[in-house]
Amino acid sequence: MTFCLGIKTKNGIVGLSDTRITSGNETTSSKKVFTVNKKKHSFFIMTSGLRSVRDKAITYFSEMIELKDDNFTKMYQAVNEFGNQVKIVAKEDKAFLEDAGFQFNLFSIIGGQLEHDTEPKLYLLYPQGNWIEIRKGTPFVIIGNTGFGNPVLKRSLTYEDSLDYALKCAFLAFDATRISANDVDFPIDTVVLKNGEYFTKERRFEQKELEHISNFWNNRLKNAIEELPSEALSSAVRDEEQLVQNP
Repeated sequence: MTFCLGIKTKNGIVGLSDTRITSGNETTSSKKVFTVNKKKHSFFIMTSGLRSVRDKAITYFSEMIELKDDNFTKMYQAVNEFGNQVKIVAKEDKAFLEDAGFQFNLFSIIGGQLEHDTEPKLYLLYPQGNWIEIRKGTPFVIIGNTGFGNPVLKRSLTYEDSLDYALKCAFLAFDATRISANDVDFPIDTVVLKNGEYFTKERRFEQKELEHISNFWNNRLKNAIEELPSEALSSAVRDEEQLVQNP
């Protein structure tokens, strides 16, 4: 499984992905982020699904970027082109993969800004090649293992938040997933694209660099639970204790 997350704020885009690859009993690490920084063309692609499908689609897309990069002036055009390459891979490999018991299940988060975009754009691309744009109403998208990070983001994140705050939320969403699922883990890769900068900043973090944040968050959660205004809940405990004492 994978954890990849994209967040859109009024100040730009943040992305985070884990690097764990699980195949049977074997566990390895591999980069799941592909980035492009050329003049006023800056974007990234994060994927979940079969590694072989991802690598083939990225390879085809990279060749198209070399040939047609100047033809793309808005992000949706680049997203369409990557979708076309995914469709080509599907035509070539989908039937064979399904015959072997594998699903053609490449989901992609694509974010960036090209010269005619007024701001960075964020998209979710489906395996069929169609896409949706991520907007301010729900300013994030997760692919892969989605269940554990969603509550963190829904409780804490808004479109108006700073990139620094958004990255903290992204890490906590990853951390919630990491401790709940054994197929998501460090190292993690982050990408940050600020409005109008046309340069995606990429960074890798090992567990030892961020473990203190996880510990800090765990302690704060425990303290917050202790401090909850929970008189109503506590009455249920007291009532139960009284029943035990006075059968």
